[in-house]
Amino acid sequence: MPYKNIDVRSYSGYRRDEKPRAFFLDNEKITVAEILDTWTEESLPYKTRKRFFIVKGKDKRKYKIYNNEETLEWFCEMQ
Repeated sequence: MPYKNIDVRSYSGYRRDEKPRAFFLDNEKITVAEILDTWTEESLPYKTRKRFFIVKGKDKRKYKIYNNEETLEWFCEMQ
């Protein structure tokens, strides 16, 4: 499925952009009510690391988002 670039507001702990708190999708602010799952994927050939999150928004919908740690960009899976 394709991913769309999004703007994320996150909690920054000991490392940058540790946990997403809210994001903007199609000019709509979606506040994260709960983080349901998280994992990291690494690609050695491309030397990239992506941190994925399955989140539940306050709108009761689930979203799959990820942070590309190399480019510092966030993306949301579009369905």
